[in-house]
Amino acid sequence: MEPTGEEGQRDNVAHPALSIIIPAFNEHARIEGTLERVMSCVQQRGWDAEVLVVDDGSTDETVAIVQHWMETHSRLHLVKNPGNRGKGYSVRNGLLQAAGDIVMFTDADLSSPIEEAERLFAALEAGADVAIGSRWLDKQKQTVHQPLYRRFFGRCFNRVTRLAIGLPFKDTQCGFKAFKREAAQTIFRLQTIERWGFDPEILFIAQRLKYRISEVPVTWGHDERSRISYLKDGMKMLEEMAEIRANSLRGRYDEAIAAMKDTSNMVTPQVGRVENAEHVEAR
Repeated sequence: MEPTGEEGQRDNVAHPALSIIIPAFNEHARIEGTLERVMSCVQQRGWDAEVLVVDDGSTDETVAIVQHWMETHSRLHLVKNPGNRGKGYSVRNGLLQAAGDIVMFTDADLSSPIEEAERLFAALEAGADVAIGSRWLDKQKQTVHQPLYRRFFGRCFNRVTRLAIGLPFKDTQCGFKAFKREAAQTIFRLQTIERWGFDPEILFIAQRLKYRISEVPVTWGHDERSRISYLKDGMKMLEEMAEIRANSLRGRYDEAIAAMKDTSNMVTPQVGRVENAEHVEAR
C-alpha cells in the first residue's frame, strides 16, 4: 500500500492518507536527525503524509528544534502533552489527533528505519487492521543486537505477556506499529495504561475487538541511548500486565467496548497542537 493521494494540496493537508506519530521526551540529541530522515523519506517515497511529534514535557531543546523545522515543513506538527505522562499517553494523544487513513507510530531513535514502514503498509493492504513490527521473527534483520541481559529480560517479559494476557506475538514491545484509521480510533480510546506497558494492552484490546493483527519482521538496530530500565521499568510493566488481566476478568474492557459508538469518522479535537504563526499563514 502506497499512502499517496491525488487531491489538491489543501485537501491533503486536511485529510492525508498517512499520519506518522513520533513520541519524544528530551530528544534534543537525535530529534533533528530523526526529522531529517522521516521528512526526506516522505518526500522521496511520495507519501501523502503528515508527521506529528508529541512532546512529553521535554525540558531540553526538543520543542524548539521541532518548531524550527515546522517553519519549512507544512506537514510537520507539534503536539504537547500536559506535562510528562509517558510513552503510552504520547502515542494515544498523537494517534487520536491524527487525520490519516493509516496511522502509525515510530520511536524517536528510528531503531526500525522509517523506510521499513512499507512492510507494515503491505500487511494492512493484505487485510490486516493492525500491523506490528517484530525484531524476533527474522533475527537476521537485526543490524545492531541488544546486549545479552536486555535480550534475556525482553524474552522473559514476552513470556509473561503470553501467560498473563494470552498474546501470541513474538515481539509486543517494538515501537513500530501501524493501524487502519477505524481500528486506531477504537483501540486507543479503550487504552488505560500510559507508560511502557501500553503496547501489550493495545494488542490485547485489538484481539478482544477481533481485529486482524499481522506481525511483520522489520530491520532493527539497538540504540544504546535507550532510556528503558529493565529492572525499574520491567517491574512496572509486570504490574501493568497484572492490571490488564484484572481489568479483563472484571469485565471492564467488555463494558467499555459495549459503550463505544461508531468512531469511523471521529477525530479528537486538536487541543495541544502548537504551530508557528508563519507556518500557519503559509498553509
